[in-house]
Amino acid sequence: MSDLNDPRVLFAAERTLLAWSRTSAGLMAFGFLVDRAGLVVPGPQGRGALWIGVAFVLVGVALSASLRPVEIPPGYWVNFSVLLSAVVGLLGLALAGYLVAG
Repeated sequence: MSDLNDPRVLFAAERTLLAWSRTSAGLMAFGFLVDRAGLVVPGPQGRGALWIGVAFVLVGVALSASLRPVEIPPGYWVNFSVLLSAVVGLLGLALAGYLVAG
């Protein structure tokens, strides 16, 4: 375990959290793009794009929900980061519901 009083530990944890958040948001955006691109394809192929897009959105939600801080320096308030990750996950679920409802 690293020295929790070292600010580099905090900065490394914040960079990791931001990278995971960007990746999950990017996957959700890609899923939305795949679904919308499927609208121009007639027939069952277009419907398949819906489920592929929803799958990408749900993978982004799962990635956002899997964020757990392992090492937190004393006195550091991480609730905002965790809350923001939860909000991104909830918005992804809302997007998946919107795509399925059509």
